[in-house]
Amino acid sequence: MCTRIKKCPPEGGRYNTAPTNQPMLVSPVLQCYKKNMDKAAAALSPAEFRRHLFYETSHSPSLAELVGYEKAKEIIDFCFIANPYYPTPAMLRDLQDNFPNLIKSYPSSNPASSQKHLAAVLHVNPDHLIIGNGATELIVLINTTLIDRIAVPVPTFGEYIEKLKDQRDAELYALNPDERYTLHLPHYLEWARKRGLKSLLIINPGNPTGQLFSLEEMTDFLSQAKDMEMVIVDESFIDFAGEKIPSLLQDAGRFSNLLLIRSMSKHCGVPGLRLGYCYSENLYMLNHMRQFIPTWNVNTLAQYFLSLLPATDADYHVGRKRLIGDVRWLYDSLKAIRGIDVYPTGANFVLFKIESGMTAAELQGRLLSDHMLYVRDCSNKIGMDQFHIRVASQGREKDAKLVSALQTLLR
Repeated sequence: MCTRIKKCPPEGGRYNTAPTNQPMLVSPVLQCYKKNMDKAAAALSPAEFRRHLFYETSHSPSLAELVGYEKAKEIIDFCFIANPYYPTPAMLRDLQDNFPNLIKSYPSSNPASSQKHLAAVLHVNPDHLIIGNGATELIVLINTTLIDRIAVPVPTFGEYIEKLKDQRDAELYALNPDERYTLHLPHYLEWARKRGLKSLLIINPGNPTGQLFSLEEMTDFLSQAKDMEMVIVDESFIDFAGEKIPSLLQDAGRFSNLLLIRSMSKHCGVPGLRLGYCYSENLYMLNHMRQFIPTWNVNTLAQYFLSLLPATDADYHVGRKRLIGDVRWLYDSLKAIRGIDVYPTGANFVLFKIESGMTAAELQGRLLSDHMLYVRDCSNKIGMDQFHIRVASQGREKDAKLVSALQTLLR
């Protein structure tokens, strides 16, 4: 039975169960995920739902974990953040045609070619790029090889706290919920100095809030923060902040303590390929990280995808600008719904707070069971309450289904 998450078997573990005529489509662990989700969707204890949903991780489980790969195709995923317009259909056909050969081939052990492909579309020096097996691999490397103590505004992306050598090395700067968790850069810097910290994290646009700092605000802050040994700026969502991208990439040469990190899952729409990168003019930091990167850390399919970027860059920007319009429509549509407080956003997602008394876990369960829509309950993020939901735009047609479902459930 899976009435409590603590009764679920460990990963790879099994219960001794009686034979059944039903085919074993997923493991006992994932069956337990499914049963717990069904119970949450039936409006059972939100506390129990959260224990299931965030079991041993601060990240939501994938739909395939929850319901299996086939069932997942029937559900619209607003939880995980990825560009719905890229890769293009032609790129997907290219990847599919080459898949039999790619999967049988070792990836290159030399990252230079992939760095050149990526640098061509970013318009940066390829020697100052590190490409990782997702941004999370790079976050782990940064946390374990470069950081002793670091200032982290919360709520935030959990990997920056959870993957430190010691979680006590993170000095948490709690953002005020009455101010919509707004980060005030001058006060943050002053607070870090008083704490004797030499490393800072900023996510711009913020995750999960979507708060956006302009390029001028960021360069002004970095000019004031030159006494810091390292300023990590996560720009995973910056491509959706405006038609002209307000990234620090072209200004990185002005700040030797700046380390930029970006997830390609978000803006390139390929979370399954596991691609991310960091950029800095500080070769000492980069070369120190490179010592710890495994050979073949980027798989062959991902390397082939990177080779397609220069020829499809124009298509990428068409899709990027289209998604910016979709997010604006989603934001305006959510603002018209009573019972929620919608946060401004500079990203390809929108955060809102439920004000009707329903919790985020309850609303998430109802959307999944009644409408086949999967959203992000932010309750487990440090510093955030149990009433916030984050939704990533999946294109105008799918976003409209979410808006309609919320209108039904919150009226």
